[in-house]
Amino acid sequence: MHLIWVLIVGAIIGAAAGAITKNGGAMGWISNILAGIIGSWLGEMLLGSWGPSLAGMALIPSLIGAIILVLVVSAVLSRRK
Repeated sequence: MHLIWVLIVGAIIGAAAGAITKNGGAMGWISNILAGIIGSWLGEMLLGSWGPSLAGMALIPSLIGAIILVLVVSAVLSRRK
């Protein structure tokens, strides 16, 4: 059950990061989940685990980490074109 919550919260965090950066229009739900989970890990490594938590993810650092991840991936992919 915990894995399902992690996937749902990861998808929401990834979708929010894509919406905030306006670079998530072409991202599918799998990309949103990956951006949310990897961004959560990145954010918690950089900022710690402060603020409210859901499914074991600190929401504010996770969102900041996902935003950073979406911006970096968007910059790399736009350079390749």
